[in-house]
Amino acid sequence: MNDVRRGELWWVTVIGQDSEPAGRRPALVLQTDAANKQPRYPNTIVVLLSTIGRENLPFHIKITPSIANGLNTISYVKCEQLLTISKHRLESLIGIITSEEMRLIEAGIRIVLNL
Repeated sequence: MNDVRRGELWWVTVIGQDSEPAGRRPALVLQTDAANKQPRYPNTIVVLLSTIGRENLPFHIKITPSIANGLNTISYVKCEQLLTISKHRLESLIGIITSEEMRLIEAGIRIVLNL
């Protein structure tokens, strides 16, 4: 699967333990398109979304449903929930976020990783 692009939302099923996220949920592809297109690298980096978030946290980025993103309910990109997964775990494409939303998410990730 080499047609994955940065900014896309995909369904993934996450198997978590204890306080880790689990279940089927949207994931936002963060990895660069150059790396996503590399056939010798089968993984991609994603950040998970949830319908539960805290708007007062600068690393929970609210995403409002739209035709482009394919979401049907308000969701939050949880910038602290970064995962490297096999591209084969990407089940189906949901949609794509806006460049402004991506800028907010990038800022949230910088906060979480202290960059």
